[in-house]
Amino acid sequence: MVDMSLNIKNERVHELAREASRVTGKSQTGAIEEALERLLSAYGSDPQAARIAEKVDLVHGLVTAYGAETGDEEREIRGVEDLYDTNTGLPR
Repeated sequence: MVDMSLNIKNERVHELAREASRVTGKSQTGAIEEALERLLSAYGSDPQAARIAEKVDLVHGLVTAYGAETGDEEREIRGVEDLYDTNTGLPR
């Protein structure tokens, strides 16, 4: 679940966001995103690595499930198009 509401009622934080936006040339949201990523990284948490790990886990699960179905020549992967259902576009 993603909670997209953030309502900051602190004038100093708004001032910092405007200044960060001006200095970086990014939007206020972009500047805040970068600042939070750097803060998390400084505390030993790497959001980008976590996103990549989630994708790797997803692909690993798909490969494992695909490999569990043996003996079906029809399911042999010959190209990227073999990974998706042609009707739905979803992974097979």
